[in-house]
Amino acid sequence: MTGKKVLLRNTFLMFCGLFFYCKTSGFFVFVLIFAILLNYLCARLVGASDNTTRRKAYLVAGLTVNLLLLFYFKYSYFVVDVINNILGTSMKVVDIFAEVGNIIAGRAAFDTGKIVLPVGISFFTFQNISYIVEVYRGNVAPVRSILNYGFFVSFFPSLMSGPIIRAREFIPQLYRPYFLPRRQFGIAVFWILNGLVKKIILSDYLAVNFIDRVFENPTMFSGFENLMGLFGYSLQIYADFSGYTDIATGVAMLMGFYLPINFNSPYKATNAGEFWKRWHISLSKWLQTYLYIPLGGNRKITATSYIIIIAMGLVAVLLSGSIYVGIAMGLVALAVWISIRLSKGNHKTTTNLNMMNTMLLGGMWHGASWNFIIWGGLNGLGILVYKYWKNRSIYARMAILSAALAAAGVSLWLWQYPILRIAFVWIAIVWAGNLVKFVYNMILSARGVGGGNKATAWLSGAWAVLQTFAFITFTRLFFRSGSNLDPQEANTHAWNTATNMVGQIGGKWHFDVIPDMIWGYRSVFVIFILGMIVHWLPERFKRRYRLWFSAMPLWAVVVAVVLTVFVLYQFVSADLQRFIYFQF
Repeated sequence: MTGKKVLLRNTFLMFCGLFFYCKTSGFFVFVLIFAILLNYLCARLVGASDNTTRRKAYLVAGLTVNLLLLFYFKYSYFVVDVINNILGTSMKVVDIFAEVGNIIAGRAAFDTGKIVLPVGISFFTFQNISYIVEVYRGNVAPVRSILNYGFFVSFFPSLMSGPIIRAREFIPQLYRPYFLPRRQFGIAVFWILNGLVKKIILSDYLAVNFIDRVFENPTMFSGFENLMGLFGYSLQIYADFSGYTDIATGVAMLMGFYLPINFNSPYKATNAGEFWKRWHISLSKWLQTYLYIPLGGNRKITATSYIIIIAMGLVAVLLSGSIYVGIAMGLVALAVWISIRLSKGNHKTTTNLNMMNTMLLGGMWHGASWNFIIWGGLNGLGILVYKYWKNRSIYARMAILSAALAAAGVSLWLWQYPILRIAFVWIAIVWAGNLVKFVYNMILSARGVGGGNKATAWLSGAWAVLQTFAFITFTRLFFRSGSNLDPQEANTHAWNTATNMVGQIGGKWHFDVIPDMIWGYRSVFVIFILGMIVHWLPERFKRRYRLWFSAMPLWAVVVAVVLTVFVLYQFVSADLQRFIYFQF
């Protein structure tokens, strides 16, 4: 394939991407076109200039416009809420683009009282930022043709929900001729079918038949049903998001392009830090490269690090309107200050603060709701706790857990809050697991035997996986409660949903009705269990059946496609669900 044919292919695919985006997002396609033109021009100016000051000015200008565009669409309600809370005003959001449209049309053709979020704006904005930063750093040469660059940004398989394509990974592929071996064709078909199964069976079926019902009105369901709805949502969001990624990967592969891995069996993680190395990997790497390291990484704490942590705390307090949140944020700030004072430049403290800032801002990336701030903060806290915990001996762990269990028990006896009951049960389960390990170690020590065997190592790993899965699932309470909502009501409604679910889960359970409930939702529970079993299968086994599928003769692949489509049709609901990450 010659250079002209490659450009022709890229041009055709660019217009396909723009058409695809126009069909899903209407006039917002002009926002995408503006972003393409802006970043193409900025990168060309950065690349053409030999003056360091000018290069930096062009970069800052490009970053500023990109972020302002994202902030306007995604965080206008957030900013107005903060201003209203501080000043006691009643400001309202106005859609500037709708106002301009009405002026051009000469009539009230568009609603100016509500800002609609363009689909995938966070993904293509981060992709554009990656490009101009990499050009500035000299890691990528500016793309000469606007058509090639337009194709890079509008590549429709990843445009809506990622993965976030970094410039250095994808731009070299723009100039490669089309090449698709027979084995690669089989792998591509497998990924598409795999993604459809995840989306329609594991995600949509669970959502429509159980999970959405629970989250819409938690008080109508028992504590056990709320808990199962929460665990079910963990599988739903994974199947939904990774299902989209699988489909995108397969479609891109059929066109001769390769997308980065975005998921690696995240619920196999043994701690919160490992989870974020397996979940939404393209976002995690983006945040590490363009946020965590510029903040100072594990080298130093910058002034920006302090500003971010203080600002996020104030925002959380203002949006929540709760004195308890204010007290909690004050205690966290005090703990951070004491830790920094005691560390005297210790790199661990530097890493911890910058990592927490990264997680908080990662939470904010998902939405302008303080529930997302809580979600990001909890994930950051989980990583910090594990980093502290892994360096403690089994004796220290037992002492800490015993003290925590006693404190939780006394608190529950005094106040009887549902959240305290949940905390007590959770700590008790963790304490029991560590007690078993403690007793086992004591027996080995008494016999003069060091270490364990493969069976105990496997059990210890499985226990860590289950604990991590439970923790990540609990944080999803705040994530799901803040999702799929109008920004005007997100904060209040999300907090009420989360509070009601905690109240039900931490309330009185009627164990006698649980068997009837499980039987009534037996298909949902069977699919959930099967989905988790497949997820936890060894990676070598999964790779083996992918390769086996790709090696099948073409007629067998066609039969597999027909059978899969037939099975999927049995699960298709009239209430089709949008991909969850379209809203981000």
